[in-house]
Amino acid sequence: MMAPVRSFPPIARSDAHVLILGSMPGVVSLAAGQYYAHPRNAFWPIMGALYGARPGLAYGKRIACLKRHGVALWDVLQACEREGSLDADIRADSLQINDFAGFLRAHPRIDRVIFNGATAHRLYRRQVLPTLSASARDLRLLRMPSTSPAHAAMSFAAKLEAWRAALSPA
Repeated sequence: MMAPVRSFPPIARSDAHVLILGSMPGVVSLAAGQYYAHPRNAFWPIMGALYGARPGLAYGKRIACLKRHGVALWDVLQACEREGSLDADIRADSLQINDFAGFLRAHPRIDRVIFNGATAHRLYRRQVLPTLSASARDLRLLRMPSTSPAHAAMSFAAKLEAWRAALSPA
């Protein structure tokens, strides 16, 4: 049996209005202690284009930039067992879900949940949504193309436009 991998705490100010969710950080991110640390992940280049949180900035400055724009980051999973970084390798019997009811109570301005890829979206809909209050179930849920380097079927420009549309004011 492999040891579980554990996600990071959420990054959010109390006035956040958008929550971006991944499934579970990859090996490079876990080793760096940073969300989206893989150099080929398109997340920070996209956030740079949209908010100025570009990869060349120190991690803390990128995070501060997202917070100023009302963007929160987290993962659906608190822990799981997985070899490597691929979502496809997450063992279904090892899922530990984060406390979304508590998070959403502490962040009442969240009006959109944006999923970085299909796995985060699927896990949230199956594991989290049934446990939430009616008002928390009414949030806009938007599945975006994954920024992972493993999702190379879509160009950076196409990913950027999809993310831009999802993050523009409602």
